[in-house]
Amino acid sequence: MSYQALYRVWRPTSFLDVVGQTHITRTLQNAIMQEKFSHAYLFSGPRGTGKTSAAKIFAKTVNCEKSPVMEPCNECDACKGIQDGSISDIIEIDAASNNGVEQIRDIRDKVKYAPSAVKYKVYIIDEVHMLSIGAFNALLKTLEEPPKHVIFILATTEPHKIPLTIISRCQRFDFKRISQSSMVDRMQTIAEAEGISVTKEALDAVALSAEGGMRDALSLLDQAISYSEEQVVLEDVLAVTGSVSQQKLTHIVSAMYEKDVQQALQSVDDLIQQGKDPGRFVFDLIYYLRDILMYRSAPSLETMLERALADEEFKQLANKMDADWIQRAITELNQCQQDIKWTNSPKVFIEIAILNITDQQQKQPNESVEENTLAKQLMQKVEKLETELMSIKQNGVAVTSEDTGQSKPAKRAPARSSKTSYKIPFERIRKVLGEASKSELKKVQSQWAAFMEQLKKQSAPAHATIQNSKPRAASESHLVVAFKYEIHCSLALDHQQTIESLLASIFGKQLQILPIPEVNWQELREEYVKKQRQQENDSGEEAQEADPLVEEARKLVGDDLIEVHE
Repeated sequence: MSYQALYRVWRPTSFLDVVGQTHITRTLQNAIMQEKFSHAYLFSGPRGTGKTSAAKIFAKTVNCEKSPVMEPCNECDACKGIQDGSISDIIEIDAASNNGVEQIRDIRDKVKYAPSAVKYKVYIIDEVHMLSIGAFNALLKTLEEPPKHVIFILATTEPHKIPLTIISRCQRFDFKRISQSSMVDRMQTIAEAEGISVTKEALDAVALSAEGGMRDALSLLDQAISYSEEQVVLEDVLAVTGSVSQQKLTHIVSAMYEKDVQQALQSVDDLIQQGKDPGRFVFDLIYYLRDILMYRSAPSLETMLERALADEEFKQLANKMDADWIQRAITELNQCQQDIKWTNSPKVFIEIAILNITDQQQKQPNESVEENTLAKQLMQKVEKLETELMSIKQNGVAVTSEDTGQSKPAKRAPARSSKTSYKIPFERIRKVLGEASKSELKKVQSQWAAFMEQLKKQSAPAHATIQNSKPRAASESHLVVAFKYEIHCSLALDHQQTIESLLASIFGKQLQILPIPEVNWQELREEYVKKQRQQENDSGEEAQEADPLVEEARKLVGDDLIEVHE
């Protein structure tokens, strides 16, 4: 007898053998025992999870000579005939190759004839979503009112493609992906029965690669058995599947997190040189990071891990990693996965993704994360600059202003320079003060909140740099904006074009921003006010002595709010 694949030899013959679908098998068994089963069923779910096997077992059980029973006896003529396909009353149809109206009409014509060998005629239509619209319409009436001796079982991996009129006439059962532990137990049973030596690590690797499908798991195990020598070990499974071992994934992720670019790139190069599939590597890496994130967020979800085994090394890595970093890495790798589908150089895109992940200045995937990270970076720079400025002041190099009491502007030390290399435009701001008006400033202040809101939507980085600023003076063409720290002035100029463009759209005219630190603004304003008073005093010496009433008003409300008329 020729060799048969494991998944064919060990195809389930009873409900007990259907792994991981207890919620379905128990319901079907109870319905059979109570003889309350339906005339039409829809079995949906991923490939290799037991849909057609369960359908065939159901056909055997309802037609078993000992029925009603929980399990088919597999010994009577009916069970044996259905199992080997010799009974013509159990009809299996592949809808992928028989999807026309004529084939379904043939079923409709023959369905009225009574079964010849068993009690119920059972139609098992696999991949039923492949039927044409005309075929579905031809099946519709038969499904709604079939003869009492007919049962329809429709199986599909894509239930969303089936018309609702068909679904509503069936009892629907959704098969789920088989858990890793269930697949390992089943494969262990099969290996012992076949006399095959397989390590636990190898079975775990097979189960991980099978993605919840028992048939895929047995096919991979079959390949690994053929590849191996005396015992199937982890390396055999990795060679057959093209997957990367968890240990290597752990080392690569750890290197990226520690920003060890050389080690991460070297490890990837070694894997590619060994013939590992680049697409499979990125796929495994995404799911491995997903498992780390899941375990880090909730260690109790250990049973939901899809690409990792929660060993000690995995737990240590998960506990030290940052959740935001993992999310950014997954986003970057997902983009890489899309890129390598359309290139002949997948290794290049993988290396670029790794460089982006390890880069501290990497852009964030969304505005809120981008803004938060930028704010952290700004605060770090501010703290560093505050320390440097304090040191400069202590050494006597500080910005001072000399109040000479003359109309000539006081000489000022050069604008402080730091690593931000921002030079405060004192002369330009003095000129703006000479042209500024309160009405222009009020216009800006009244629309400032709306401007900030629109800037946040348009550019989160620009908004982050200017969010703590205040408009202090405005003319027809310029706007003086005060910032708490000097570094914010430099950063604002990095986004000057964006800011000024939005200002123009809101106020209907071009406004050039002139950033200045708040402390320097206060000094400059005091200087300007003193200059104005000096000029008033000089002109007052030539006129009559000031009116006592005006002087008293000036004392009460200040120069800014008083206007004198003859």
